[in-house]
Amino acid sequence: MNNKYKLLALDMDGTLLTSEHIISPVTSKWIQKAKDQGIHVCLSTGRSFGSALPYGEELGLTTPMITVNGSEVWRSPHDLYERSLMDPKLIIAMHDLAVEEDCWYWAYSIDRMYNSDEWTDGIMDGEWLKFGFHTEDDDARHRILMKLQDMGGLEITNSSPHNLEVNPQGVNKAAGIQKVCGLLGLEMNEVIAVGDSMNDLAAIQAAGLGVAMGNAQQVVREAADFVTSSNDEDGIAKVIEKFILV
Repeated sequence: MNNKYKLLALDMDGTLLTSEHIISPVTSKWIQKAKDQGIHVCLSTGRSFGSALPYGEELGLTTPMITVNGSEVWRSPHDLYERSLMDPKLIIAMHDLAVEEDCWYWAYSIDRMYNSDEWTDGIMDGEWLKFGFHTEDDDARHRILMKLQDMGGLEITNSSPHNLEVNPQGVNKAAGIQKVCGLLGLEMNEVIAVGDSMNDLAAIQAAGLGVAMGNAQQVVREAADFVTSSNDEDGIAKVIEKFILV
């Protein structure tokens, strides 16, 4: 058994989950095989803890988790290790920008998600983790990106070609995985990081083995050490078979 890799860090949407937002039986079976060999399996997602947890429970994971693109790192489910908050003034500025560009927007506080349909007047009283923009208007998205870059102090990625996700600068999945390695006594070269979007790019570049899904954005595929099949073709199962259970 090759135990070169000890941690499998998995993005969720577009990676672990199929287009129907489920974990396929084949992928689930191979993840259990990896766990049986002592491999740590870590969810590394842009989702909130509450949204990611049911999938972790379905897989029987008691390992660390990375949520909200690295704004939260959990020692184990429900045991928070570190949380990185965003200045509420930045949330106000991004909300104003989203309204100005007339695009769909959302934001995660530590308690819940707000969006275009249900916003809050109490921004300054909240504890904020992430802000997101969604628009299929490429020009509008480019204008938003330029203005975000001018604000400074932001980590700007995406989880689909049509959105922008914003965390505090320096907060990303790679930094989250580094913290998880610290908790588990591992090195980054013992990590396989798998993902499909720009918010996975830093992790894919930093890991011992960076894997892009077959459905990944082009820039992510180009940065990866290996491109597996798509999220609807059990790409994760193939990674475990090829690189872990060998």
